[in-house]
Amino acid sequence: MAPSLDEGNSLFNFVVQDGYGVKGMVDLGLTTVPEAYVQPPKERIDKLNSRPCSLSPIDLSKLDGPEHDRVAEEIARAASTLGFFQVVNHGVPLELLEKLKDAAHSFFGQAPEKKAVYLKGTSPSPFVKYGTSFVPEKEKALEWKDYVSMTYTNDADALQHWPKECKEASLEYLKTSVDMARKLMEVLMENLGAKLDHAKIDALIGLKMVNMNFYPICPDPELTVGVGRHSDLGALTVLLQDGIGGLYVKVEEDIENVAKKGEWVEIPPIDGALVINVGDTLQILSNGKYKSAEHRVRTTNTKSRVSVPVFTMPKPSEKIGPLPELVEREGARFREVVFQDYMNNFFGNVHDGKKSLHFAHNI
Repeated sequence: MAPSLDEGNSLFNFVVQDGYGVKGMVDLGLTTVPEAYVQPPKERIDKLNSRPCSLSPIDLSKLDGPEHDRVAEEIARAASTLGFFQVVNHGVPLELLEKLKDAAHSFFGQAPEKKAVYLKGTSPSPFVKYGTSFVPEKEKALEWKDYVSMTYTNDADALQHWPKECKEASLEYLKTSVDMARKLMEVLMENLGAKLDHAKIDALIGLKMVNMNFYPICPDPELTVGVGRHSDLGALTVLLQDGIGGLYVKVEEDIENVAKKGEWVEIPPIDGALVINVGDTLQILSNGKYKSAEHRVRTTNTKSRVSVPVFTMPKPSEKIGPLPELVEREGARFREVVFQDYMNNFFGNVHDGKKSLHFAHNI
C-alpha cells in the first residue's frame, strides 16, 4: 500500500525519492497546490497576457524539390528570430506520433513502484532515468512534471533496457527525428556559408536522448509551472506535443506580425506537426546568428498533458565554439568549450532563462 503524506513521509521524499512523482500526489485527491510547487509571481505564466504564435508550419517535403531555396530561407529565418518553428511532412509517420502519446500515458499510468524501478541509483541502466521536476534538490519551487529520459547508445541496449511500455515507439521516433535533424542542420550550416562534412554534423548531433514528459492535472495552474524558463542545451530539439497546449516561447527581438521583444507566445498544437527548437549549441556554433529559444510550459486543470522531445546534442568529448568561417568575418562571441563541461554546468543548476549560455560567453 502506498504511504500517505500524513504518515510522516515528507512531500519531497514521497514525490522525489520514493518515485510517486507529481502524478502520485495528484492521485491522492489533491485539491490545493502544495507550498513547494507555488512559483514566485514573476515566474507564473499569465495566459491572458500572451498570444498564439501565428507562424505557419514549414513543409519539409519541399526541401527536395524546386522550392528548396525558399524553404531553406524560411527555416533559417525562423532559427534566427524566434528559435522555434513547426514542421509538417517531416518524415515521421503520423501513426507513430499517436502511438507515442498512448505509450506515454501507458508508462505514467502504471503503479508508482513500477516507474520507481527507473529512479536514479536503482535504474537497471545508467541511460534510463525516471524523475520529477528538473533539479529538485536545488529548486526553490518545484516544477509540476514527471518524466522518463532515455539516452540512445545502440538499438540492442534500447530494446533491452528502455521501459517496455514505450521502448519500440520511442526508438523509432528517435531515429526518424534524428534523420530530420541532420537535414535541418545541413540547411542551417549552409545558410551560414559553412561547409560541414557528414562526420562533423554527426558529431554535433551524436548524443541523442528521448524524453517522455507528463504534466498531471493541476488544481490551480495560475500558481505553478510545468517547466520553468530555460533554453535547451543541444543543437536541435524535435518535440511532439499533444492537443492540449501550454508551450510558451519568449521573443528575443521584434518579429513583424508575430510579437514584440520580451513578449511570450504560445506554440499552438497543430495536428501532425512537430515542433523544432534551436538549442544553445547552435547559437554558439552560429556565433549568435541562430537563437536558442527561452521557453516554458504552463499546467492545466482540465486534462493531463504529455510531450515527447528528442534532444540532439554534440558528443560529450566534442569541442563547440563559433564556426571558423564566422570568427574570421566577425570575431568570436563565444569561447570554445568541451560539451561535457557545458552539460555538467547545465544539469548542475536550476532553470533560469538562458543563463546556461553564459558558460560559453567570450569574456
